[in-house]
Amino acid sequence: MLNKEELDLSRIPQHVAIIMDGNGRWAKLRGQERSFGHQAGAETVHIIAEEASKLGIKYLTLYTFSTENWNRPSNEVAALMALLFDSIEEETFMKNNIRFRIIGDLTKLPANVRERLETCVAHTANNTGMSLVLAISYSSRWEITEATRQIATLIHKGELTPGQIDSNLVSQHLTTSFMPDPDLLIRTGGEVRLSNYLLWQCAYSELYFCDTYWPDFREEELYKAIYDYQKRERRFGKASEQIS
Repeated sequence: MLNKEELDLSRIPQHVAIIMDGNGRWAKLRGQERSFGHQAGAETVHIIAEEASKLGIKYLTLYTFSTENWNRPSNEVAALMALLFDSIEEETFMKNNIRFRIIGDLTKLPANVRERLETCVAHTANNTGMSLVLAISYSSRWEITEATRQIATLIHKGELTPGQIDSNLVSQHLTTSFMPDPDLLIRTGGEVRLSNYLLWQCAYSELYFCDTYWPDFREEELYKAIYDYQKRERRFGKASEQIS
C-alpha cells in the first residue's frame, strides 16, 4: 500500500501521458462485452483526472482513440463514439478548474461528437488548473506527417528555407505545441510498447508499464507510477556527475 504522503510533492511530473489499455480484457474476464469495459474505463478517467489535478500535475494526456482504432468492428467504434459523447462532464472540469483540450484528426469524428468536444474546449478555456488532453483519432505517424506537410508548404511559399528546419520548428508544428513533452508515460494492461503514441514527444520521457487493466487503475496505482518516476535520475544525455 502506497500513500500519497510518501510522494515528494515538490517533484511531481509536470506532464503525464497515459496509454489506457486493458478495457476489453477487463470486460472479458467478467463475461461482458468490450463496451462494458470501455464504460468502466471512462469512470477511471474522471477519478484519475481529479487526483492528478490535486497532485499538481499540469498536463494529463490520455490516449483515448487511435487512428488505428477506426479499423475495429463498426459496432464497437459506434459504441466508443457514443461513450465519448456521453462521458464529457463539463461540470467536473469546472469544479476542478481543469482546462479541456483535444489533439488528433478531428475531421474523422461524427459531427455531434466533435461539436460536443469543441464546446467543452471553449467553455473551459479560461480555467487555470490542470489541462486534461484527450488524444482522439490520433497517431504519431499521422501527426509527424501533418507537421512535415505544413513545413513543406511554407518552403513552397518561400516563407521558410530548409536550413531553418530544426527540432524546435518541428515541435511547433505538432498538435502538442501548446504543452511541454511528457515527463512520465504510463501504460496499463501489461503491454510494453508505445503503440504510435507521442513518439516524438516521448524521446526523453520516463516509461512506466504496469499489469493493471485501466478500469482497475486507481489513485494508488498513479502514486506508484509517480513514486517510481521520482526514484529515477533524469540525465537527458548528460553524465550523472553533471546532474548532481
